[in-house]
Amino acid sequence: MPLRLFTRLVVLAALLSAGRAAPATPGWKAGLATADITPQAAQWMSGYGSRNRPAEGTLHPLFIKVLALEDAAGHRAVVVTSDLLGIPQTIYDRVCAELKQRHNLGRDQIMLHASHSHCTPVLRGALYDAYPLPETQKPVIETYSNELEAALVATVGRAFAALAPAQLAAGQGETGFAVNRRNNPEAKVPELRRDRALAGPVDHSVPVLAVSSPDGALKAVVFGYACHNTTLSFYQWAGDYAGFAQIALQRSHPGVTAMFYSGCGADQNPLPRREVHQAERYGNMLAAAVEEVLLRAPAPLPPRLRTAHTFATLKFGPTPTPDELAKLAQGPPTTLTRWAGRLKAELQAGKTLPRSYQYPVQVWRLGEDRLWIALGGEVVVDYALRFKKEFGPSTWVAGYANDVMAYIPSARVLAEDRPPRTNGRPGYEGNTSMYVYGQPAHTWADDVEDTIAASVHRLVGEVRAR
Repeated sequence: MPLRLFTRLVVLAALLSAGRAAPATPGWKAGLATADITPQAAQWMSGYGSRNRPAEGTLHPLFIKVLALEDAAGHRAVVVTSDLLGIPQTIYDRVCAELKQRHNLGRDQIMLHASHSHCTPVLRGALYDAYPLPETQKPVIETYSNELEAALVATVGRAFAALAPAQLAAGQGETGFAVNRRNNPEAKVPELRRDRALAGPVDHSVPVLAVSSPDGALKAVVFGYACHNTTLSFYQWAGDYAGFAQIALQRSHPGVTAMFYSGCGADQNPLPRREVHQAERYGNMLAAAVEEVLLRAPAPLPPRLRTAHTFATLKFGPTPTPDELAKLAQGPPTTLTRWAGRLKAELQAGKTLPRSYQYPVQVWRLGEDRLWIALGGEVVVDYALRFKKEFGPSTWVAGYANDVMAYIPSARVLAEDRPPRTNGRPGYEGNTSMYVYGQPAHTWADDVEDTIAASVHRLVGEVRAR
C-alpha cells in the first residue's frame, strides 16, 4: 500500500474515532404522568364532621401525579402525590399488590402521598364514624374508590413508560404561614402575629426536589410543607393552598409538573383562614419559596437511590369496656356516639377489638446523603424536628404517607392531652382524634413515639449501609 494512502487511512480512522460518541455515563431516569381525579358524581366531601351534603361544585380540579425514578444501577421507585385527604389502608394495600404484579415494585419502592386537603372526596372505609353519611352514599364512595385505585395503577404505568434520562437536584426553602394550633387560639393569631408572640413548635422548611432533562430544562418539581390544608371548608372540590401552589408553579413554568406532599403538620394550621383569597395567598407564598430554591440552583444528586420500608407495630391504649361504650353511644348522632355504637355492636357480635396497628414507615436515600422519611398518619411536628436533629437539618420528613389511620402524637402531645390537660386547652391530636378515625381505643400506647423512632433509625441504618 502506498505510504500516502496508508497515512490517509490512519487519519480517517482517527477522525472517525474522535467523532464517535463515548459511552454515556449512566445517570438518573425519570418519567411523569398525571390524571384528573375530580369526582363526577354527587359525592360526600371529607375532612369536616360538620359536612351534611355532597359537594356542589369545583374550585379547581383534583389530581394524582406520578414521578417514576430509576438510578444508575437500575433501581426503580415511584413518588405519587394526590389531592386527597388521605389514602386508606385498603387502597394502599390493593395498589401495592397491583404494582408488585405489574412492575415488580416492593412497598419500599412505592411512596404514596396525600395533600390532606379538606375539600376532597370521602374514600372507602375511611372516617365513616366522622360523618353523618346516608347509606345511599356508600355505593358512590365504593365506585369512586375502585376508580381511584385503577387510576393510580394506570398512571404509574404511564410514568414508567415515559422514563428518560434526567437530572435530579435538591434544596430547601422556607415560608412562615403555618401556625401551631395547639398553642395559639385561632381568634388571637392576627394579634399574636403582630406582636411576634406566636408560640409552639413549627417546621417552616420547604423541601424541593427538582427534576430536569439532561439539557437543564425543568420537568418537575416535588415540594413539601408541614401544615394542614384546612384554609377552605366550603362545598367545592379544591386542593386548598397546596392546589394553588401547584397551579402557580405550573403557570410560571409551562409544561412542568408540580407535585406537593404534606410534611408533619398534624398540629399546624394555615391561619387566618376560611376564605379563598387566603388559600391562594398561602399557595403563592409556598410557590415563591420553591421559586427561591430553584433560583439558587439546588444541589445535584448523584444517580443513586436506596429504599427501605417496614411496618411498626403500634399498640393501642386500654380497650374501652362495653359499659363505657354503652354510655358513650347514648345521645344524638355525633362522631363519638357513632364510634361507640359501632364498637359496642362489634363486641356484642363476638368480635375481638384489635390491640395494635401495622404502621408504615419508609426511608429513601437520594444521592449520597439526602434522607426522605415517609410516615403514615397525621404526624405532629415533633417528629420532623426530632429526625432533623438526629439525622441532619436537610432531612425531609413527610406525614400522611401510604396510609392515614389516625393522628400520630409525640410523647409530649400524648402527655399533654391526657386529662387533666397541661396546656389548658382541649386536647385533640393525642386523644379524641382516635374517634374520628374509628380506632378501637381512646389513645395510642405511651410508647408510640419510641416505637416509630426505632423503626426509622433501623431503616436509616439500612439505606446508609448499602
